[in-house]
Amino acid sequence: MESAVFKALVQFIYTDTVPEFRQQEWDGEAIYTDSAPKLEQQEEADTKAGTVMTQHLLAAADRYGLDRLKLICALKLSGGINVDTAATTLTLAEQHNCPELKARCVQFIIKTSATLDAVLATEGYKHLEASCPLVVIDLLRSARGSKN
Repeated sequence: MESAVFKALVQFIYTDTVPEFRQQEWDGEAIYTDSAPKLEQQEEADTKAGTVMTQHLLAAADRYGLDRLKLICALKLSGGINVDTAATTLTLAEQHNCPELKARCVQFIIKTSATLDAVLATEGYKHLEASCPLVVIDLLRSARGSKN
């Protein structure tokens, strides 16, 4: 378990709060230098880092039986599903028994054929195929059912 995930887990146990995850804190003065990330790039990196950390925290919450934290993480992840995260989040939802999150991922993936094609081209989908082949079958059935 990564130290940031462990720290968040302990924080939740003792304070009943979940921290916001950011890529890293950076000095506000760095904005004016050439080496500082642009604000949009920083926000995108923070969002991606937050999603990854929330995925890891959900897995840890499931492992240690912290159902409320698991629900909080699942809700946060369901609000940020996109082409890059859909398959990975679907895998996580299946492996950690999060049926609502799984349903939201499937709904997102089968929304349009363009979305489905984009998700099928991701590394996350390759991982989904390898680790949860029955979910892929369910996904294909759902996609076919939405066309009828």
